[in-house]
Amino acid sequence: MSRSQPPYTAEFRQRLVELVRAGRSPEELAREFGPSGQSIRNWVRQAEREDGKRVDGLTASEREELNRLRKENRQLREKREILRKAAVFFATETGQSS
Repeated sequence: MSRSQPPYTAEFRQRLVELVRAGRSPEELAREFGPSGQSIRNWVRQAEREDGKRVDGLTASEREELNRLRKENRQLREKREILRKAAVFFATETGQSS
């Protein structure tokens, strides 16, 4: 699904989060600035996680680490599979069974 506009900047998101914390509603800000009310609520929720006020999800650094570890795990599994296939190949070439 293509986006009709580029993503909002971090500064823009932070400013809207501050406005919500100051008492403005996400729907009011959505009408004024463009992003949906749900997007603004999501930004506020994520900012609360980053600030340690919520524990119901991952912070940005935790999410980055999880993605890095998943990628590393995938690469290690691929390498292990290559080594397993090579061992089987060489065992059959030399007349040994695995």
